[in-house]
Amino acid sequence: MKITDILKSANVFLDVDTSSKKQILEKIAEHASSVVKCEEQVIFDALVERERLGTTGVGKGVAIPHARLAGLSELFCTFLRVSPVDFEAIDSKPVDLIFCLLVPEESGADHLKALAHISKLLRDENAVTALRKAKDVSEIMQIILTSDVED
Repeated sequence: MKITDILKSANVFLDVDTSSKKQILEKIAEHASSVVKCEEQVIFDALVERERLGTTGVGKGVAIPHARLAGLSELFCTFLRVSPVDFEAIDSKPVDLIFCLLVPEESGADHLKALAHISKLLRDENAVTALRKAKDVSEIMQIILTSDVED
């Protein structure tokens, strides 16, 4: 599995204007609900519940919110580049790059593989810098494609 297998360009959003973690999760839930055919509130609640377990703000301006959803048939991924916002990240720095992953409730290894691929990409400082500087969605997808490695 590669990130580009689950992240489609229609799910990439650049320069999203938000002022809070809650607003980001609401925007993700709003968009995802139309794609995965799940109620917006159910998605939002699942993301908030996961955040209650511990922040998904992994540091260096990056967050990877994720949640399991009953009735979801396949993995869903979205990427947002936002105005820096407090995401309660482990390093207390504001977040501006967000990959969100929604997975079927019964998903096992695929969920972990997807998180591992996203984490690997976001540990690559050159890729992260490029994601921050990209001018459009196609450039974002090319950066991810170039950095993405099959299992």
